[in-house]
Amino acid sequence: MRVGVIFGGRSVEHDVSIVTAHQLMAVLSERHEVVPVYVARDGRWYTGPGLDDLEVYRHARWADVGEEAILPPTFGFGGLLIQAGRLKASKRVPLDVVIPAIHGTYGEDGTLQGLLELAGLPYAGSGVAASAVGMDKVAMKSALTGAALPLVPDVLIEMDHPDGVHTGLDEVEAKLGYPAFVKPVKAGSSVGIGKAADRAVLAELVEVAARYDNRVLVEKAMEGCVEINCSVIGGGGREPRVSVCEQPVGWQEFLSFEDKYLRGAKSSGPEAGAGKLAAAPPSGSPAPSSGSPTGMASLDRRIPAPISEESTAQIQANAVQAFRATGASGVARIDSFLNPDSGETWVMEINTVPGSFAFYLWEATGLAFADLADEMIAIAIDRHRSIGRRLFTFDSAMLDQAARGGKARG
Repeated sequence: MRVGVIFGGRSVEHDVSIVTAHQLMAVLSERHEVVPVYVARDGRWYTGPGLDDLEVYRHARWADVGEEAILPPTFGFGGLLIQAGRLKASKRVPLDVVIPAIHGTYGEDGTLQGLLELAGLPYAGSGVAASAVGMDKVAMKSALTGAALPLVPDVLIEMDHPDGVHTGLDEVEAKLGYPAFVKPVKAGSSVGIGKAADRAVLAELVEVAARYDNRVLVEKAMEGCVEINCSVIGGGGREPRVSVCEQPVGWQEFLSFEDKYLRGAKSSGPEAGAGKLAAAPPSGSPAPSSGSPTGMASLDRRIPAPISEESTAQIQANAVQAFRATGASGVARIDSFLNPDSGETWVMEINTVPGSFAFYLWEATGLAFADLADEMIAIAIDRHRSIGRRLFTFDSAMLDQAARGGKARG
């Protein structure tokens, strides 16, 4: 199949997306024809086989090795359009299915999914509504509350409200106390997140988070708890099933961006340092291809998580329920908290485009990355066929009535 992999994007998780996509393309190329589709930070789209090389992004050469393209929102066009230039004719790049690999805004939040719906292309992962709900922590918590799932207590601060910050700080102190975690409502990969131990630090962190979103969520610090994550795959008429659980291990009190992606990284070239694209795997971690970076797999992990069978079963059951409650599809990762002493669990969030597509969890469950990718594609195609069987037209006499001078009721 011709599989388009869309990555990059106008998101603070741009570089993470590049790594995730290259991991995926490495395994897809074993069985399919891969069409890389890179979305630059300025919003321009590029395609071409040369974009399947991390060195291109280290040295900002995507415009040299790729051709600028667009995805027409025209049902039935079936692919990308490379527009005519001075020395070339326009051409169509057909696609059988698309896998969005953009994390965060304009890729994981339903916007890209909406474009793919308009274009009539099958695509992997969650649909428009589920993607939007999964990206917006407030909407997500509303959906999970409706499913009676246990959630971390929080306070929402509306930055656009005239007295939102002052009122919000008071509410945090009254409802949550300290310490508390501050995060943008729409962001991921720990970007813009900080831990506040007093009001002064809380106010400062709220201002930092507000650079990424005009709504800021403050959550109770679940002290004494450990983070436990698992992945769920389903949709396209398939019952959701769950992976083994993991316990990610951070060097800090919470998993920072550096903990997740850059620990032990080796980098060279102009992007060395913050935002570098490569990460060295921990001992024993699986890698999809020789020399490729490992993204989320670079994080130190305990797989399976060293918790009781009862806690494992509860976290997995909550994950499946969260998957259903948000209407997710394809592969998602659900992050939870566990109190080892009491056995209580809380759902933290759902990630509809998880880093590295959580392949490391599925490999530990017995599903190879290449097989996981094929299942993502199969779900996408089955879901697309299901949508195609719905009715989108309704014959009425409204136009004839209007032509005769009748009045239509709105």
